Amino acid sequence: MTDSAPSDGLRERKRAATRSAITSAARALTAERGLNGYTVEEVCEAAGISRRTFFNYFPTKEDAIIGHADDDIPSDVIEEFVAGGAGSPAGQISPTLFRDLVTLSLRLAEDMSASEEDTRQLIGVVRKEPQLILRIIGVTEQREAQFARDVARREGVAADHPVVQMAVVLLSTIARKSSMAYFSDGNTRSYPDLLLENISAASVLFSQPFNTPDTTAAEGQS
Repeated sequence: MTDSAPSDGLRERKRAATRSAITSAARALTAERGLNGYTVEEVCEAAGISRRTFFNYFPTKEDAIIGHADDDIPSDVIEEFVAGGAGSPAGQISPTLFRDLVTLSLRLAEDMSASEEDTRQLIGVVRKEPQLILRIIGVTEQREAQFARDVARREGVAADHPVVQMAVVLLSTIARKSSMAYFSDGNTRSYPDLLLENISAASVLFSQPFNTPDTTAAEGQS
């Protein structure tokens, strides 16, 4: 029993490394030759794997280029975020959720420099093969659905809870906007700096008081 967790962790790290090698090879070949300019066998040769191994990880070259939905999100960082809600009663939104969401976003941003070259390569590949955008959207939706499950697990609520859904939409939109600015031509600012600026702007906006419109009165006046 005591050896199972380390063994499972090592196995998953090896799987993640293999996935990463396949994706890196597929992106490099696509950038060099275009999507139709190479074969799966050439990806396997570049990644040092067998054809069978390739298809154990990805069904097509296109999927290999985009990468796996579980990649780039360290499980230990997510579990630390989930554990942050342990002190609140299940079913009640914890008072530190927003703070911890910001911390989580910054923790994930720490890995940005390590994957920056991969991301720039992906951007270049998508510009060359724009049909891949639909695949990216699909993976993004998978990641957002998993993020919703993680937030819901932390808070002890359903994944369709309105606060959970708003957290996913807000953080995903902010991350997307920050990434677009970070990878834009001529940008000199760091990704965490851009991320914090956008989070702060959202925080200012949502901290403003508002009154719920009295729709009944409005309907009566009409």
